Amino acid sequence: MNMQEMVQIVAIIRLELRKNFLSRRVIWVYVLAFAPVLLYIANSIYAPREQARLAAIAARHPVAAADLSSLKNGDSLDDIIKKLGEPYEQHTGRRRVEGGRTNERAWYRYTDGQSDVSLMFVNGVLRRLERDDPETLPLISAIFATIFRFYYLRLAVFFGCVGIFTNLFRGEMLDKSLHFYLLTPMRREVLLAGKYLSGLIATGVIFVSSTALQWVAMLWQFKSAEVAAFLAAQGWSHLFAYLGVTLLACAGYGAIFMAAGLVFRNPVVPAAIVLLWESANLFLPVALKKLSLIFYLQSLSPVVAAPDNSMPPQLMLLISEAAPTPSLVALGCLFIVTTVVIVYSALRARNLEINYSVD
Repeated sequence: MNMQEMVQIVAIIRLELRKNFLSRRVIWVYVLAFAPVLLYIANSIYAPREQARLAAIAARHPVAAADLSSLKNGDSLDDIIKKLGEPYEQHTGRRRVEGGRTNERAWYRYTDGQSDVSLMFVNGVLRRLERDDPETLPLISAIFATIFRFYYLRLAVFFGCVGIFTNLFRGEMLDKSLHFYLLTPMRREVLLAGKYLSGLIATGVIFVSSTALQWVAMLWQFKSAEVAAFLAAQGWSHLFAYLGVTLLACAGYGAIFMAAGLVFRNPVVPAAIVLLWESANLFLPVALKKLSLIFYLQSLSPVVAAPDNSMPPQLMLLISEAAPTPSLVALGCLFIVTTVVIVYSALRARNLEINYSVD
């Protein structure tokens, strides 16, 4: 590649970035990318206020933390009231069951100023106990890992790349503007490289900045000394790993969906097939897991996210866990896949012809 072609690539990137950042077509990409930031901000505002509320309640209705921890299903309502006193909130009701009998139900809530405990009694016997403990940095970082795995990579980054990269060629075909590029004295490979790099820069800036903002919003609720200790111990390494995985996801998915927009008239179909394959990775045998990008992206993530416990038990039985691939191997596989797809796209671009009456 000579200097003239490098100048052409830079010029293409400048033109394409305006479309990728300012086009109305990508507004929904910003919504996907930055929605988690708003959720973390809302949680960082709510959590301290909730702790202050529980502390105020505990000052009026003091309960020992050890007594709360000693509760278990089968305890009687009278014994619990003797031990803990009156709850700070209670509700009662009745429910008719088979045989014409009526169950007396009661819901009580206690707090020690830190944890909020909800108790459900049926006919004066404790049947369900739900405990809401205060958020800690290890807990919130595990939640971050789960959201990053199941929402951010699989949905936000995935569909963001679909929206931006498929339109690099297919969008201009629909707008009947691609021929302006093809009439210029430049190689098709140069055009493809410029468009790919513009899409990578756009998605990288959007999603990497969102990942960083999510991290800041997540830590906002904690005290500065606690945050500093967390960052010094493992926080910075985790943050940079998440940023790197996000950028690699943009590079890998971007190459695939640029090729889809170049080869297929309707790139939605191959995008749907890739989505199904990546989503099914959780249930695939170990050998097949390694044929998807998400497997290698998860291997590079600093925290292994637990499967979603809200899944039906039947689906949980179908989940097959595989040991993460070593970092160098995962990086190599992602690089090879991305390079092969880009090279294939470049070969297809050599014979690219425009017939707007067909496209």
